[in-house]
Amino acid sequence: MPRSFEVNFESSASVEQVYSAFGERAYWLDRIKAFGGNSVLETLDVDDDGRIRVVVAEDLRHGALPGILSKVYRGDLNIVTTEVWESVGDGQVNGTIDVAVTGAPGSGAGSAVLQRSGAGSKMELNGTVRFKVPLVGGTIETYLAREFETGIPDIYRFTTTWLGENA
Repeated sequence: MPRSFEVNFESSASVEQVYSAFGERAYWLDRIKAFGGNSVLETLDVDDDGRIRVVVAEDLRHGALPGILSKVYRGDLNIVTTEVWESVGDGQVNGTIDVAVTGAPGSGAGSAVLQRSGAGSKMELNGTVRFKVPLVGGTIETYLAREFETGIPDIYRFTTTWLGENA
């Protein structure tokens, strides 16, 4: 059964600053470097309307798998995360995040709203993690949902810091 999670956090960076960073190659390369792993920026497209589509691929060799996953999967896992961000006007940006896993029956999806909050911004993200494995799937889903709940605010804090250093 899929596990849902919700993450809300605020930043001193404006909606426009965060949205602009999402469209910059340097931001994504620095973000990938900051969070380690074997991730690669596969695609960064910004269309004429400002819609941003980002694809990041991560190769999780068995030795790099989180504890519970390394016990269930003896092979390698590849994770492809696709994020799409677009301004809908009035200081709001909507995003979708899709996570596809190769090598295991897992996936994830989320929707986000970035909006003004005082002089800064606020991100509200709702997501779902699905891992179809008999007996331990629910445990894996709960673990991954918790990881997202703590990891996503870390990414937003990184973004705020990155903007302060690169604006």
